[in-house]
Amino acid sequence: MGGPSTPESHEPLRRRDRPLRARFLELFFDLVYVFALTELSQYLVRHFDWPGAGRTLVLLLPLWWLWALTAWATDTLEPSLTWIQVIVVTAMAGILVMAAAIPRAYGPESEIFAGLYVAINLGASISYTGVLRPVGLHRRGVRRGIWFAASAPLWIVGGLVHGLVQPLLWGLAAALEYVVGLLRWPVPGLGRSPLGELRLSGEHASERYRQVFIIALGETVLVSGQAYAQNGFSPTRLAALVASFATTALLGRIYIYRAGELLDRAITRSPTLWRVATPATHVHLLMIAGVVLTAAADQLLIAHPTGRAQPAWIAAILGGPALFLAGRALFDVTVFGRVSWSRLAGLLVLGALVPGVLLLPMVAVSVVVVIVLLGIAVANVASWRAHPRELATEPEQA
Repeated sequence: MGGPSTPESHEPLRRRDRPLRARFLELFFDLVYVFALTELSQYLVRHFDWPGAGRTLVLLLPLWWLWALTAWATDTLEPSLTWIQVIVVTAMAGILVMAAAIPRAYGPESEIFAGLYVAINLGASISYTGVLRPVGLHRRGVRRGIWFAASAPLWIVGGLVHGLVQPLLWGLAAALEYVVGLLRWPVPGLGRSPLGELRLSGEHASERYRQVFIIALGETVLVSGQAYAQNGFSPTRLAALVASFATTALLGRIYIYRAGELLDRAITRSPTLWRVATPATHVHLLMIAGVVLTAAADQLLIAHPTGRAQPAWIAAILGGPALFLAGRALFDVTVFGRVSWSRLAGLLVLGALVPGVLLLPMVAVSVVVVIVLLGIAVANVASWRAHPRELATEPEQA
């Protein structure tokens, strides 16, 4: 699966003298996330309240962590190696079953979801430790394996209990993993992962982030089309479909211009890749969470275009783009070291709209959101042309 131009060698590290575009293996791995994100948005539609949103987030966190760790691994390691392909495809199969368990993840299939997540992380950590030992980077896998072993009891016990305790335990386990990841996996006696240990290519890493974000956008197109096909034609439903597509297209435009285009340069220019790549991972999580919420709102919008929106539906129609804009503002900080005023203005406008749209039909609320996002997209272009920004730079720190 490494592609015909990348014959297998025995060198485990990815060679930097070859094209650093994503390989077939990596694109193939991303396919499982079309299904996973669809299941998450549909779970949210079926449990459309604040507890349901919290449980959906708890399910998204481990799935996103698996994507990020696999993306970093395939950036460092040579994807044409058979052993690397076996690890990645095995992880993909496990994630597929985890995604299939999402509808019953807080019920009879909780043990499957939690058990597979633990098994994938521990198995990958052990495998990568062995692969990296010849080049002296095996401590990276050891540190991660120790922390995943530490969080495993929370996942397993959470899978065995039900009720409020289950999402609390899983949320605590996910929070632990994200925090120690930010702290570079500190382990007594082994220390933390050195800042220079993360071998990322700016070109490759930024491409992988763009690809997974496109997967998320594709999921919104998929569920919107399915919702329209299932509910049948009407003029207002067609208008709702067009509005949902316009929202998706504008989210994509706002994402890529200009930070999405320049992330590769920001990573390359950073003296410590960790300080750009790690924040980029977490801001993409926030943006994708906003897209998943938008996808759930689109399904409700297309099913009930003329209905008066319930408060929870309003929260989703406005909150999905707002969550995306919050992540996009932090993305600006990651790349440029500052926040674009249009992101903050968009957040304020969406918040101010809440009282005024409570009496509107859902399709009208969606059109209002499209107008706000269009204004942000136009403001982005005007602001950049008037005041082009420099990439963020920072001194190297130990």
